[in-house]
Amino acid sequence: MSAHTDRYENAVARYFEAWNAPGAEALAKAVAAAWAVDGGYTDPLAEVRGHEHIAALITAARAQFPGFAFRLTGAVDGHHDTARFSWELVSEAEDSSAGGVSAPVAGSDVITLDAQDRITSVLGFLDRVPA
Repeated sequence: MSAHTDRYENAVARYFEAWNAPGAEALAKAVAAAWAVDGGYTDPLAEVRGHEHIAALITAARAQFPGFAFRLTGAVDGHHDTARFSWELVSEAEDSSAGGVSAPVAGSDVITLDAQDRITSVLGFLDRVPA
């Protein structure tokens, strides 16, 4: 079972590396490592396919929240080629142990993996958004 668990956790770790990549070059590499060539990303605000479009979406999302990073909340749950997990956007300046500061954005994603453990699709749900 642990080999399977590692598969999902590793894929999700690569996903967050892409979302938190520092700069365009690192982002392009991280997206290529996380997603299949024709992989997609869909949430209530966007629907894109392909590395270039995914990178552009991440860049735009990060630009809306400078100084924030995406963090996994809770455990990664997976079966077959599918995993689900929750995340929140947290201020990189805040000490996460301080508590009391609510993340402005939080969500849950379901990802599908191919045989190489690259993401073929992301279905994102926004659980909390700024007013």
